[in-house]
Amino acid sequence: DGPAPDFSLTSVRGETVSLQQYRGKTSVVLLFYRTGG
Repeated sequence: DGPAPDFSLTSVRGETVSLQQYRGKTSVVLLFYRTGG
């Protein structure tokens, strides 16, 4: 195992969020879920 590669997603608020923004933080929790259609 090693560090996760950087990636970016669009938040529900329409903002681009990058994993790089959280590097060095104690914990990062990612939650993915499928909605609707």
